[in-house]
Amino acid sequence: MARIRLLTSVSGRGFAWAPGEVVDLPGAEATAWADGVRAELVRDEAPETPEAPAVRPERARKRTGPRRETRTT
Repeated sequence: MARIRLLTSVSGRGFAWAPGEVVDLPGAEATAWADGVRAELVRDEAPETPEAPAVRPERARKRTGPRRETRTT
């Protein structure tokens, strides 16, 4: 059995599922439903949380004005 979290509402003969509801289905059927549109697979283990916030990479600074040359002799 695998768990999926529904992203859309689904109903049929004898059942009705709402968005956000978690449903247990056989593995192959759960994989077919978990297409990113109808549902997504639910992991049993807790997701990892970063210890520190992500750091944005430094950006190159634009130069303004004329470029200076340094000559050595």
